[in-house]
This record gives sequence, structure tokens and C-alpha cells, in this order.
Amino acid sequence: MVKILITGAKGQLGSQIINILKAGKTELGAINNLYRDAEIIATGSKELDITNMNSVKRFIKNRLPNIVINCAAYTNVDDCEDNYELAFKVNALGVRNLAIACEKIEAKLVHISTDYVFEGNGQVSYREYDLNNPVSVYGKTKLLGEQYVREFCSKYFIVRTSWLYGYNRNNFVKTIIKAAKEKGRLQVVDDQRGNPTNVEDLVYHILKIILTEEYGIYHCTGKGECTWYDFACKIIEFSDIDCKIDRIKSEQLNRKAKRPAMSSLDNMMLRCTIGDEMRNWKEALKVFINR
Repeated sequence: MVKILITGAKGQLGSQIINILKAGKTELGAINNLYRDAEIIATGSKELDITNMNSVKRFIKNRLPNIVINCAAYTNVDDCEDNYELAFKVNALGVRNLAIACEKIEAKLVHISTDYVFEGNGQVSYREYDLNNPVSVYGKTKLLGEQYVREFCSKYFIVRTSWLYGYNRNNFVKTIIKAAKEKGRLQVVDDQRGNPTNVEDLVYHILKIILTEEYGIYHCTGKGECTWYDFACKIIEFSDIDCKIDRIKSEQLNRKAKRPAMSSLDNMMLRCTIGDEMRNWKEALKVFINR
């Protein structure tokens, strides 16, 4: 029996992984039969404090998972600028602790990372081999977490994704729909480009990757790129809401953390290994909203 430990199990991605494992299928199709009788160990910060080395070692030694999927992260980009030590503990040291513990029991580690590990000043989509130069505390701590995985664990998959939305918890799609219905007019930035990603597509590929020994760094995002403004416009269109959206620039929001202007990712590693079945972002968004 496969035993899977999921950290951050109550979050958007972690909860959807659990739902899909229990259902045995995603919108892209059925998952492998090896997962059918998998034992799921779902943890949040109360069940497992990943920032505590001794707690992590003890927990993993006692439960002996075959696979660890780390969805735990401090993701509030602006708050990370003020609470940089907490961001460091969760996004870097917590990941280090999991990597060390996984190596001791020869478990596979899947670590979820972000497009924010890149500076975002380029003109084309980033590939897995491109150099990192994050511009925020969030991006810097997430990159250090990646480095710890590579240093301390031999059986790892680092999966970078972006602009994620799903059926559980809050996300950009739900926020736009709610605000559009309440206000009728919104302002959305048009100078940041990236890849909207449906959580179902991401989980499907994570579960495919795990069954292989194709270790390394993966980009896993929806196909095609857009701005947040473009994304919002499609959300409104597919939701059939009467709402006007105005373009604004990032500096008008006066946020603490700088965002990459161009953080689009190229799923090169997927294409070269298990295959890239990620849907076009517009297609996946339409299905999501119709449901």
C-alpha cells in the first residue's frame, strides 16, 4: 500500500489532492490504480510543525510515508516582507527539515514552488534551467527551500506553478466573481504576465510524476499566458456578469512586495518526460466556472 503524507492539507492545493485521491479521477482523467488504496496522512500546522526539525524527524520516522507532498507555505507575498523570519522558517527551514527526514527513510519528496523565484524582467517564458533572481522575500525564501531540497534529498520533484485557482479556499477567480457582483466595476493590473493554472490539472500531473523516477525541477502551469487584467476579463465573460474592468499599473496598488512583471513558465520538463497535458488556461477556466 502506498502511504502519502500531505503537508498543508487544508490549503487550496493540499485539499484538492486529497479529494482527487479519494475520487480516483480528475477533469483530465482517472489517476493511476496504484493510488486506489493509498493511505493518506493529511497534516496542517497543528498536526505537524514543519519548522521544528525534531518534530518532523519523529513524525516521519513513526509514520514512514513512501511519498511526501509539501503544500505547506507562507504565501502572503506582502506580509512576508515584514514577517521575513517566519517566511524563512516555513518556506526554507521547514522544507529543509522535510528533505532531511525523507532522505533518511528513502521517501520521495514533492515540493511545490512558485514562479516568484524568477526576477520577471524577461520577454519570454522561463524554462527550468533559467537563472533565478527573486525580487521579494517570498520569492527568496521559496528559492532557498528549493535549494535545500536539492541539497538534502536525492528523490525529489520540485514543481513550480503559478496563478493557481481551484474549488477549495479563496483564489483570484473567486475574488473577482464576488467583487464583480458586489461592485460592478473593478480595477486590475495589466503589467504583470503569467499563466493561470487550474488546480485539477496541476494535481493530475503531480500524481503522474510521483510514480516515476524522473526526478528534478518541473514547471507546471496552464498553457498560454496573459495579464491579470486579461485573466479577470475572461472570468467576467465566462461568468456572464455585468461588470466593467479598468486597467491599472502595479505601482498604483502601492504594495510592499515587488511582483515579477513577466513570470510566465514554460513546461519544458513535462514535455521531455511524462508529457504535458496541461489545458489552455482559457479552456480550463471555462470548465471551472461552468461547474
